[in-house]
Amino acid sequence: MIKDPPVLTVNRNICRPDAQLLKRFVGVPTGYVVDAMGGRGALDFEIRSLVDDGGPMNTFVGPALTCHCGPADNLALLAAAITAERGDVLVCGTDRFQETCVTGDLLLGAAKKQGISGFVTDGLVRDVEGILELGLPVFCRGKTPNSPVRNGPGSVGLPIVLGGVAVESGDVVVSDAEGVVVVPQQLLSDVLEELERVKTDEAAGPAAMNRGEGVVAEIQKLLDSDRVRYVD
Repeated sequence: MIKDPPVLTVNRNICRPDAQLLKRFVGVPTGYVVDAMGGRGALDFEIRSLVDDGGPMNTFVGPALTCHCGPADNLALLAAAITAERGDVLVCGTDRFQETCVTGDLLLGAAKKQGISGFVTDGLVRDVEGILELGLPVFCRGKTPNSPVRNGPGSVGLPIVLGGVAVESGDVVVSDAEGVVVVPQQLLSDVLEELERVKTDEAAGPAAMNRGEGVVAEIQKLLDSDRVRYVD
């Protein structure tokens, strides 16, 4: 017989990255961050902002505090919300459950008072008008007025998979109007080093294109090479 699990499993030993390292991601487009990780790292496109513009309701940078909620339940999210540290991004896995929401404006309001910088879930939310009044960036798969219960089981601070990406507490989460990107904490130094190269290349790109160079020149060079076979 399978033993009933505890209602919550909580990891309190979370190593968050240095604030100075986090600042280096502020204002950086998510596309640049993805390029610095070899073209991957963004969550599934279905996880999108509640707001369609490119304003502050789309944007955050912070360390992940993960939680995993069972079907129609948000006990773990409540526990994460009240134990979060200032600047954390709550990352809530639901295994894409869509019969009820995982949160509304009251719980997220409590989380904002704790100082969280954003909320990400592969589940659904409710009370959208109230959430927008909070001014808290929220990324989710959709909306429903159906509400959850608080029974568990669930986990806080343990690894989860959300939007096709493995996420651990302490990973860096970056968002903008295009989506959400997760930078594994163990790769942080390498990604930041590569990010500087990406920013330099992007800054040089428009000038190179104005001189007739850049991508167009590279493609023309390819077309003139023996790597292309013409059949006309």
